[in-house]
Amino acid sequence: MPWKETCRMDERTQFIARVLVGEDEMTALCREYGISRKTGYKWLGRYRCEGAAGLRDRSHAPLQHGQAHEVAVVQAVLALRERWPHWGPKKLRVKFGERHPELAVPAASTIGDWLRREGLVGRSRRRRHCPVYTQPFAAVTAANDVWCTDFKGWFRTGDGRRCDPFTLTDAHSRYLLRCEAVARPDEANVRPIFEAALKEHGLPLAIRSDNGPPFASPGVGGLSRLAVWWIKLGIRPERIVAGKPQQNGRHERLHRTLNQETATPPAASWLAQQQRFDAFRVVYNSERPHEALAQQTPAALYAPSLRRYPDRIEEPHYDGDVAVRRVRSTGQIKWAGELVFVGEALIGETGRRRRDRRGRLAGALCRCRTGLYPSTAAPAQPASATRSRPVDLMEIAGAIPTTPQAQQPQQP
Repeated sequence: MPWKETCRMDERTQFIARVLVGEDEMTALCREYGISRKTGYKWLGRYRCEGAAGLRDRSHAPLQHGQAHEVAVVQAVLALRERWPHWGPKKLRVKFGERHPELAVPAASTIGDWLRREGLVGRSRRRRHCPVYTQPFAAVTAANDVWCTDFKGWFRTGDGRRCDPFTLTDAHSRYLLRCEAVARPDEANVRPIFEAALKEHGLPLAIRSDNGPPFASPGVGGLSRLAVWWIKLGIRPERIVAGKPQQNGRHERLHRTLNQETATPPAASWLAQQQRFDAFRVVYNSERPHEALAQQTPAALYAPSLRRYPDRIEEPHYDGDVAVRRVRSTGQIKWAGELVFVGEALIGETGRRRRDRRGRLAGALCRCRTGLYPSTAAPAQPASATRSRPVDLMEIAGAIPTTPQAQQPQQP
């Protein structure tokens, strides 16, 4: 503006005073002060409406940003954040589009700005990540190709009771099949949960787990009673390499979300904690968008298996050119007049036995090889004594595949 460089407020005050006393005409005064008639009348109008305060400078910023969103959009996004406090901008954007199709959907970055402005999130430090390890999941192309299972890690609820969350997911769709708090992480507590899931959703081709009980054991072939049951159902046990939890990374990522939304802090009681797990499972499967699934929900991609749980589990059938033996209650079989220890996990099961080219006794349960034994049968001994002796067993990776690349059928 062409006001003289003295003081804008003084110049404007003098101008208005001279206009009001009628010393000169508006045209002459405006020419003297170097302003247009339009500007002169503007300041006169502001003075008459607001008094001296109307002569102060005002902000030139627009009253509303050209790309500003309606207040209703911001409030709707914040309401979704209040409903799901652990969801980020990407998931909130998807859910906003589903619930408010009549409103313009803001960008994820805009939602992030709103959340930071409200103090709901902070700026996270950028972390360096190693390249994604995808080898264990190369063969997972459809629902029920592989199920993943594990325990999240125990904690105590508010009443001091120990809680061991057991989880079971479909590797392809990330569908959370089961999330149960068990009294102890053993076969007695886990098998009924597996059985209920198999009856409801059908049989997968494989189940991936770690190397700990009750999924595996240090016995022959790494088999546990639970793994033997899977094999008889036609399910291939897969075990990740010891110390490599990233091979079951999809399942481990679920545990992080589960801990944030249900156990931080834990519930007041064991029953209340299970109620949290049940509510989480519904939201995780049917409402929460998954970034790895192109912001779809696991329920949108999962379908039950066509392989139904049998009414009766048949005994394994072997060809006529092999010897079939049933494992005794001591974990031993009778071979060539001697007792050979093969493992407590196989007690009561029948398996095939034959000599390999080197004269060693090769054992198998269904299509899964259980181990190799010395060419000379060991004498009959109690199971506790026999287990402590070194046995020439096959490596776990050779006995039962741990990755899809090694999942070729084993030859007799």
